[in-house]
Amino acid sequence: MPSPNTSSSPRRPPQFRTGMKPSAGRVGLPHPSAGVRFRLSADERYCLDVTKREAGNFYWGFVTLPREQRLAIYALYSFSREVDDSVDLNNQGLNGGGEARRAACRVAAAEQKSRIEACYAGNPTDPVMSVLCEVVRRYEIPMEEMQALVTGVEMDIDNSHYQRWSDLEVYCRHVASAVGRMCTRIFGFSDVAALDHADDLGVALQLTNILRDVREDYDLGRVYLPQEDLARFALGEDDLLKAIPGADWESLVEFEVARARTYFSSGMRVTEYIPRRSGVCVRTMAGIYRNILDRIADEPCLPLRQRTSLRKRTKIKVLLQSWLQAM
Repeated sequence: MPSPNTSSSPRRPPQFRTGMKPSAGRVGLPHPSAGVRFRLSADERYCLDVTKREAGNFYWGFVTLPREQRLAIYALYSFSREVDDSVDLNNQGLNGGGEARRAACRVAAAEQKSRIEACYAGNPTDPVMSVLCEVVRRYEIPMEEMQALVTGVEMDIDNSHYQRWSDLEVYCRHVASAVGRMCTRIFGFSDVAALDHADDLGVALQLTNILRDVREDYDLGRVYLPQEDLARFALGEDDLLKAIPGADWESLVEFEVARARTYFSSGMRVTEYIPRRSGVCVRTMAGIYRNILDRIADEPCLPLRQRTSLRKRTKIKVLLQSWLQAM
């Protein structure tokens, strides 16, 4: 990993790798040099609508991006949302669903992999993939990173519990870090170290999600918190039903919050390698999640009662602070 430039000589502006290629003659997103389009295609509008409807926290970061990157991220988010929903909606009540339900989930996951293959073959089959087909070409997004997302979602089919942190970390790197790497390719980066930091940021965001959604996931028959961590603090799964489980729970939350903050510290270094405006996007999304994490740290029992959320004015404050940091 390169060290910061400490030389007294003038520092050159970073040369960002965007993966963009001239798009003359292509149907879809134009190359930025081709001028600005003010009208969205029907497929782009579809991706925008999905993102506005579903991305309650991430959307605040997305809107800070330049237009073409924003449209690309909308398509990527829409695909991620559809992959998650296609398996998750089939997966409700997994423990009581038997092999038939698991089989249905596997079919849904296989269909998502087929969508990816068709996209990379230049034969998209739906609105989201029609936009994403151009995005993956322009920003040189490897198929393996898109497939990794599906692999991560597949892990939910057979795993409702994770014994060790190392197991859960693998899951986080599939369902969250893979998306972070793809976003970083869309942002553009000056050093491949950006991808490693994007990985860690994805882990931080996913672990925050896990802490936020403890009770909601438990009601669905899932306990993502590692069993070794529960045992370390003498907690059983039944303790997740208690609104006030005691000091042991607070100690566990403190432990997990510290772990998430360590990943955030590394993950936020991605902003050293991406364009300034993309950094605003990252700081906004991560800032919102850090606020959620801080609230959980202050009220460890809150996730056992309700899903932790932020007020709109708090999100606006994070957005403004992110812009100020970029100036």
